[in-house]
Amino acid sequence: MKTYNIFTNELSSLPKGKADFLLAASVTKTCEIEGITQAGIPGMIPLTPTLDAEFIINERVYSLGELAETPTGVPTPAIITRAVHNLVPFSATEILDLGLETIPQNSICHNFDILPSDSIATGANIEAKAVFRKGMAAGESYELKGNYLILGESTPSGTTTAAATALALGYDCKDDFSSSFLHVPSSVRNETINKALSLINDEMGNFEKLSVVSVNMLIFCAGFLMSASRRFHIVLAGGTQMAACLLVADKLREDVLMRVKHENITLATTSWVANDKNSDIAHILSLLSYKPNAVYTSFSFESATIPILKKYDEGEAKEGVGAGAALAYACANEVNNAKLLEAIERILYSM
Repeated sequence: MKTYNIFTNELSSLPKGKADFLLAASVTKTCEIEGITQAGIPGMIPLTPTLDAEFIINERVYSLGELAETPTGVPTPAIITRAVHNLVPFSATEILDLGLETIPQNSICHNFDILPSDSIATGANIEAKAVFRKGMAAGESYELKGNYLILGESTPSGTTTAAATALALGYDCKDDFSSSFLHVPSSVRNETINKALSLINDEMGNFEKLSVVSVNMLIFCAGFLMSASRRFHIVLAGGTQMAACLLVADKLREDVLMRVKHENITLATTSWVANDKNSDIAHILSLLSYKPNAVYTSFSFESATIPILKKYDEGEAKEGVGAGAALAYACANEVNNAKLLEAIERILYSM
């Protein structure tokens, strides 16, 4: 298990020391469009971020009798992040409620009076400027417990809304976004994105566009990282969604008269995203006004004794719930592939 730079494939690493872990959890009703996502239990997709949050904190779920998984049985990437926490505990694990339908039980959950957003196909109905300002305020006031912060996300259908967001802001990256599916559901995704983009026009400002086509998670986290990175190092834990978060922050710098302090930001994802033939995270990141620090960590389920886990290596699930940064964190703390695999399987066998 090693960590590499996304652009050069040279060995890299996260900062040394302990990390706080924050999970930005939100629901967009885009996830209720049939066939748009498999990030969770069919018919209960809006519950996925709640279950992920409960599992990260407690290693069990309370709001349902079972852990979120894809229709083919692949368990949530939360198992990776939780296993890492069991081996090299984060200095804090807390939840940011950025519009959940069900509040996570037995969890430290920060509420910002943000409601779940509507489907981007009919207009997300977000007060984007207010959500962004809440993110900035949270980034300014967050009290770091460890040496740096890992900021993960759980937002079903988030890659679709991230693609729509990036396109609405004028970035040329239509086919660059990944999916929890092995094969991206391009027809329903493209139809949804086209409907969203038809609701905006060139006369709208950036915040107005985001109010229609984006999600709370992207907007809030863009504000959070813009202010928090002026105080400490932030690792954006995720794939193409978190790459889109950087695009949002970069685009809004003139609106808010503040540049992104990119020297204090690292994006960390999985090798499943970095090597995905159906997406191109490196190209998304190349659209930024600066060269970002971005890494991925190699990890394999090849030796797993639980066969369903091998579907990760085949291209299902890929990323989410901070898995990529958790892998890099484990790697920086000298955890190897075998030890982490054993910890993941121990979790699943005990459930």
